[in-house]
Amino acid sequence: MPERGFPEGHERFVDLRSDTVTRPTKAMYDAMRDAVLGDDVLGDEPTVARLEALAAEKTGKEAAVFVPSGTMGNQIALACHTQPGDAVIFEEEAHMLYYEVGAPGVLSGVVSWTLPSERGAPDPDEVEKRVLRASLHTPGTRVVCLENSHNRKGGAVIPLETHRAYRRMADRHGIALHLDGARVFNGAVALGVPVRAIAETVDSINFCLSKGLRSPIGSVLCGCGAFIEKARVWRKRLGGGMRQAGLLAACGIVSLTQEVERLAEDHRRAKAIAVALDQLPGISVDVAGVETNIVRVNVDRAPEWSRQLERRGVLCLPFSATVLRLVLHADVDDEQASRAIAAFAEVAAQTAR
Repeated sequence: MPERGFPEGHERFVDLRSDTVTRPTKAMYDAMRDAVLGDDVLGDEPTVARLEALAAEKTGKEAAVFVPSGTMGNQIALACHTQPGDAVIFEEEAHMLYYEVGAPGVLSGVVSWTLPSERGAPDPDEVEKRVLRASLHTPGTRVVCLENSHNRKGGAVIPLETHRAYRRMADRHGIALHLDGARVFNGAVALGVPVRAIAETVDSINFCLSKGLRSPIGSVLCGCGAFIEKARVWRKRLGGGMRQAGLLAACGIVSLTQEVERLAEDHRRAKAIAVALDQLPGISVDVAGVETNIVRVNVDRAPEWSRQLERRGVLCLPFSATVLRLVLHADVDDEQASRAIAAFAEVAAQTAR
């Protein structure tokens, strides 16, 4: 029988496609079994309430709402901060634009302005130049959306002082800051600060439980009390109201209490893989740019490399024609990381012949 539905012929894969592929821990299964349940749509789900209170405490916000996915959390936030026709500023490769199927335009009807960046953090002065005042001719800028850590920039972390500069800029113009913090706990661990140090610089923050934090499903959107009440309306409107959601929220509580510090292990393995791969023929890696759990590997033909690696029991995603993305997570230990390096070495040697 193939493991996890993967192709026949492999006993076990080293799965580096994403940190979303992790399996729940025993503690999570135990928590699901013992969870006290209600009906979250009716407002009496005690385990969801515990998760939301914990998330609010961790981020330093007044309130939080549990949602099925990071995409839903981000788009709810955008809908709450804006009216149709408002302008929103994004980094040009932001997940909210690149991977959320045009949702800002479809759901919120906003105008999206983008800026380039080196490491996922546009220059605050350049962001400020793009802020528009509403007039008869121009849409007013209502939100700047940030991403930390940044997926398409290889897990890059926005420095804390840059976050603070965005905050000062937003306050000067009376606009909101939303953080797509899908992997913000990775960012916080990399910076060596509690996640609330990042969260306090923004008006709303959405983070995923189902990536490196190992929960099977779910994200949490956090903000002030009035914002979260509005977010609950949008969650219902988008079909995100869940009933006995405590089964999932129980995993999220384990994630936030047991899995955060462990993220440093993923970062360590990512750096070790980056160093090893950068020494192989036909491969280059920006080793200094590996700050969290994502490694971007530069090769000549990424789809072909991906196929060759799969034949050797390693799964990864072509991120472009010449870039492979590797994502470390709790289900990849040191032995599996070594197997991945060995598989790359085999493909590199074959390619060099």
